[in-house]
Amino acid sequence: MKSSDTIRWGIVGSGMMAIEHIANIGLTENAVVTALADPVASSLDRAAAAVGTDVARFGDAAALAASGLCDAVVVASPNFTHVDVLPPLMDAGLHTLCEKPLATTIDDARAVAMAATGYAPVFWTAMEYRFMPPVAEFVRQVHDGRTGKLQMLSIREHRFPFLVKVGDWNRFSANTGGTMVEKCCHFFDMMRLIVGAEPVRVFCSGAMDVNHQDERYDGQKPDIIDNSFTTVDFANGVRAMLDLCMFADGAEQQEEIVAVGSEARLDVLIPAGDIVYSPRVGFMNPKNASRAHVETPAAALKAGQHHGSTFFQHQAFAAAVRGAGPIIVSADDGLRAVAMGVAAETSAREHRVVAMSELGL
Repeated sequence: MKSSDTIRWGIVGSGMMAIEHIANIGLTENAVVTALADPVASSLDRAAAAVGTDVARFGDAAALAASGLCDAVVVASPNFTHVDVLPPLMDAGLHTLCEKPLATTIDDARAVAMAATGYAPVFWTAMEYRFMPPVAEFVRQVHDGRTGKLQMLSIREHRFPFLVKVGDWNRFSANTGGTMVEKCCHFFDMMRLIVGAEPVRVFCSGAMDVNHQDERYDGQKPDIIDNSFTTVDFANGVRAMLDLCMFADGAEQQEEIVAVGSEARLDVLIPAGDIVYSPRVGFMNPKNASRAHVETPAAALKAGQHHGSTFFQHQAFAAAVRGAGPIIVSADDGLRAVAMGVAAETSAREHRVVAMSELGL
């Protein structure tokens, strides 16, 4: 595809994340949404309104795939549908941007990753946190050695509870894979990216202690973790930690990532967009921390809830489609993030350390 060719986009699943993708496709040069697929008419109505122009509407992914109206597709349908939604789209040879998590189980994620092996069009797992400008700069500095030899990595997300979704599908682990898969696959992906090695063992202590306690759906109480601590040992000796709280709406910073190496500590703060560098100074010596701000374009910030990352992900995806850039987040990356989430869910439920070798990875 030439750089001047317009990428015709289809969107499968027309909920909140689809609206964010539509807004960012609208900011992308030579890109247009031509088709939507969702079994829920009211969701299609909202997404069509967001597109703002005439757009074809379909009840399922197979019909969209068969329409010939699309070159690429975003899969933003509920997590548990991905394993069934993807085959007709891939059979049609569409460039595919599949929202995280790739699937809700390791077996399903592995099936998708196998199907993507040797797939000629672009297959990309959507991991928005990689593309937040402050986070991308933080990762670059860690990889360039600004902290010295990396030894410890910690990620904190203190945020609001899960939002209401159509059919309340996100209230149950059977549909989401569990919070550690649904929400935290982003952060497990970040750990692998920053550390540059594969996880060996995972320990997670977590529970549903505050949110959703009084909710019932067909008589069933939600079963999703709302707070946890997870530690991960990596093959290269680096250890990482994830601190998740989903009843901390008032936190000044929603995400904080801290890398500590032999020479310095490096922090990135979201939404502040600041990177704080704190070199070692020795006992009782004056601190020498410095702070730099990484600007994110206002239009990108306005077009979603992920600090501009969806915009930059679309730019990178479009470059890959046009043969002008690499696939940055593969289906295998998606599989490995799901596996780490499954390990954490298992660890929290069974109160034990889980070796990644138990899961076949």
